[in-house]
Amino acid sequence: MPRFLRLIISIVVLGAFLLISQRTWAQDWRPVRGGIPFGISGMALVEQQSNNLDFLIVHDNKKKDEDRLAIISIKGKQQPEYTPVKWQQNTELPIDLEALTFVPRKKTFLALSSSGRAYEIKLNVANKNISVIKEFDLPAIPQGSNFEAFGLQEIDGKLAAIWAHRGAGEQPATIYWGILDLTKYQINLAGSASLKVPFPWANVRHISDLKVDSAGIVYITSASDAGDDGPFQSAVYVAGYLGFHGNKLAWQQNTQLVPLYRSNYHKIEGMELVTGAAGGVIVGTDDENLGSYVYLIGGSN
Repeated sequence: MPRFLRLIISIVVLGAFLLISQRTWAQDWRPVRGGIPFGISGMALVEQQSNNLDFLIVHDNKKKDEDRLAIISIKGKQQPEYTPVKWQQNTELPIDLEALTFVPRKKTFLALSSSGRAYEIKLNVANKNISVIKEFDLPAIPQGSNFEAFGLQEIDGKLAAIWAHRGAGEQPATIYWGILDLTKYQINLAGSASLKVPFPWANVRHISDLKVDSAGIVYITSASDAGDDGPFQSAVYVAGYLGFHGNKLAWQQNTQLVPLYRSNYHKIEGMELVTGAAGGVIVGTDDENLGSYVYLIGGSN
């Protein structure tokens, strides 16, 4: 299937979300935990069984006594269950984790800090802790970068990585992409591009998270943060397509961004793609003093 056709199909399907009323959506937001230390800054699916979904989430905490990770479990229409996950003992705690993605080939996870430090981690669900497999840095980090998004996907047998500096206001976000070599823990940078969203427009972070699906379609969230008490605004977009042109990993950006979903009440900083009949695009918030919420766009829960 041509890459542009894939992009069009995804936009049409997700555009159906706009037919659902904002009022109905607002009623389905589910609180997770209250307070600044419990904001969701990134999330990744751990397990899916029928209508039960478990996610690993990261917090952007900086203090030693604050958790960096947790599992949230969503069972049918019940409120999410929150379980803290301990970082590996005798290792330095990360500062300001902002993104999380599943590593397809190894069934591990990769968390990213705002500074560009990456952590491959293995989750022990039974013991509610993680072990750190490897730490490494993103390639060619420009001064002043503030990374909030990172995604991995196996495309044509290679592990494609895509990440983003969030941008702020008139400063656009910067999207980077490359191939991750898990034997050397190096990303071969293939290119970069600037991106600005049409909504939100005040105090905007143009990219607050991203995910890439198996067809190479890249979804992003954008968020507005006016302070610890809000007000907040957010949107979800299809940003473009990531795929191979010959032997080179290439990025095709969507030049006419369509808000597939928007919120005037929450600051979305985490997102995951959930396949299947009970799936959808799940988003998590970092609403500062108001804590965290989750919402499953297009899901049956």
